[in-house]
Amino acid sequence: MRTDHETRSKVLLTPAELWAMLQSPQPPRVLAVQSINPYTGTNSRTGAWVPGAVDVDAYCELAAPARPDLGQRPLPEPEMLQANMRRWGLTPGQTVVLYDNDRAMTAARGWWVLKWAGMQDVRVLDGGLPAWQAAGLPVAQIAETPQPSDINIKTGMMAQFDAESVSDFVRDGMLLDARIRPNYIGGPVEGGDPRRGHIPGAVSAPTLDTLTDPGPFADSATLAELFRGLGITDGRPVGVYCGAGMSAAHTVLALAAVGVQAAMYPGSWSQWVNDPARPVQRGPHP
Repeated sequence: MRTDHETRSKVLLTPAELWAMLQSPQPPRVLAVQSINPYTGTNSRTGAWVPGAVDVDAYCELAAPARPDLGQRPLPEPEMLQANMRRWGLTPGQTVVLYDNDRAMTAARGWWVLKWAGMQDVRVLDGGLPAWQAAGLPVAQIAETPQPSDINIKTGMMAQFDAESVSDFVRDGMLLDARIRPNYIGGPVEGGDPRRGHIPGAVSAPTLDTLTDPGPFADSATLAELFRGLGITDGRPVGVYCGAGMSAAHTVLALAAVGVQAAMYPGSWSQWVNDPARPVQRGPHP
């Protein structure tokens, strides 16, 4: 694992770093991932934007509609994603910076999806809008409406795996479960069912553990110790899943900040338990 600033800054930017980039002759395209959380109903829109930011909806534009066979948050259809990326004004070779108001939980999904679609230089504002405002940097009162582009995308450019490949990570590497620990442990639910628990062999690694209380990610040395403590070592393949491909992207982002390239299971738990033949483990241990 690498804990140098260069490795981290290729993934995560401080507010000061983003501000400096915005003053450069070729500023990045900034995307504000603002959405209504379908689970809680919470609206992350605040009425303030990083100057020049373009609005993106995490649950409508960075995912396809739920399907039992694909999970709650399938990857977006390439044609629709390309149309949205054109509307956001993205161009090949451009630096893109995403942020949100929710500790990078949805911005990380955007980071992963854009990298999957072939954008090479994609980063996340560490700490999001709260960190930007805490730094005393200016905000805009409206979102940007960019000139549409004609970008063509090629998907499949990020490492991913499916249910059939899960056993490979359990046998030869590390399979991380990025959900909160109660979901990993499982147990009965009201109404009687339940496919709660985790994929056998998966290690509990709540993505919230990668964050500090104010919201930004922990420093790189702490992240490296966290992941080493989970059993991740150089050269060992790492796969990550969560409930529906959101928290998993967040963990993949945190791993990338210390130089570890991990694969993501887009369908995650919501797809896994759709097949009653797939095993479910309960309790605090893999």
